[in-house]
Amino acid sequence: MSIYRRQQMRIILADIVSAELVWLLFLLFRWIVYEGKVMSVEGVLIPAFDFHRPLVLYPLGCLAVYYFSGYYLHPFRRSLSKEFLTTFISAVVISLGAFFIIVIDDPVKEYQRYLVSLGVLFTLQFCISYICRRVVGWFSRRYHVREDIIVIDPPAGDEAELYRQIRDAYPTGKPIYIRPRVYDLLTGAAQIRTLDGEALVCITDLNMTDSEVCFKRAFDIAASVVCLTMLGPLYLVLSALVWWSSKGPVFYIQERIGLHGHPFKIYKFRTMIESAEEGLPQLSHKDDNRITKIGHWMRKYRLDELPQLWNVLKGDMSFVGPRPERPYFINLIEQQAPYYCLLYKIRPGLTSWGPVRVGYTDTIEKMIRRLNYDITYMENMSLLLDIKIMLLTLSVLFNGKGQ
Repeated sequence: MSIYRRQQMRIILADIVSAELVWLLFLLFRWIVYEGKVMSVEGVLIPAFDFHRPLVLYPLGCLAVYYFSGYYLHPFRRSLSKEFLTTFISAVVISLGAFFIIVIDDPVKEYQRYLVSLGVLFTLQFCISYICRRVVGWFSRRYHVREDIIVIDPPAGDEAELYRQIRDAYPTGKPIYIRPRVYDLLTGAAQIRTLDGEALVCITDLNMTDSEVCFKRAFDIAASVVCLTMLGPLYLVLSALVWWSSKGPVFYIQERIGLHGHPFKIYKFRTMIESAEEGLPQLSHKDDNRITKIGHWMRKYRLDELPQLWNVLKGDMSFVGPRPERPYFINLIEQQAPYYCLLYKIRPGLTSWGPVRVGYTDTIEKMIRRLNYDITYMENMSLLLDIKIMLLTLSVLFNGKGQ
């Protein structure tokens, strides 16, 4: 397990322990405040209100809030002020949620006790969780636990070599920093970050907030599960049509390059004859005789892409992100656009700004145009932009503009 994963596990464990401690102390407070009337005389140390389920649900709720706050994404690179603020806001959300779900049903004689209970729960939640996190942080510094990074010094006048180094560094999964050039410093063309006293530019940082990144992934998981479940009958029909239309397997599996430059297997309904990819890879075109009759119809409405929902669920892809490409065509693209590797910092997707604006790419020139749109998407990533792209994609599908 990497240092990054071990640190994540320590923080998650600390949050679970702190959440359990918070809830047990809060139970003790409720018992004392309510003068023992909360305790059942029929059981031994079993409160009359719900006792067992919150011992499990409360920590799980805390972990959910922490996840969507983005806290677990970068445990090494979080400043003290940001950790304090994130923990404070999370404590507000957790205490309010627990109050309205559980505490508000307590039998009390004075409503002022509700406010006291809320204040005590928030104080316990914030103080205990923050102290536990600081202990983990102290432990990490004490034993020199830190995340490895890669620093690239741009070669003078050789952009292709710079992008080659970036491409080779991405598969490590480590943050990639570049020493800014004088032009960048003078024009403000890059966001400069100080790391150990040195001014660097991190090219692996996303323009989305950590919270947005977590919401985006949670949406991918939830939406792919719903779609795979609801579209089950359609999958059976399409599978039967592919099997009936020509000899060969129902699904077509192909290697593509995804997040951090790692290869993965993409799944599609087969729309071509079985021997279509013999020899060098070829781009399909409008009158391609390799495409079956059913395949033409499926491509028109992008139905052949539906199995990629499984890739989304697995984490290979996202709903919105640059379309993944095959290594052979990536090499051809990089001959004219060596900056293709910049796409490796986000998950590829079912759709993105490039496919919406350019459409089907049957030439290298169109692929480069799509690449430029996808880079524009990366520089302006947001949840609202993802929603806009998905709505535009639905318009393309319903109008049958696929190929």
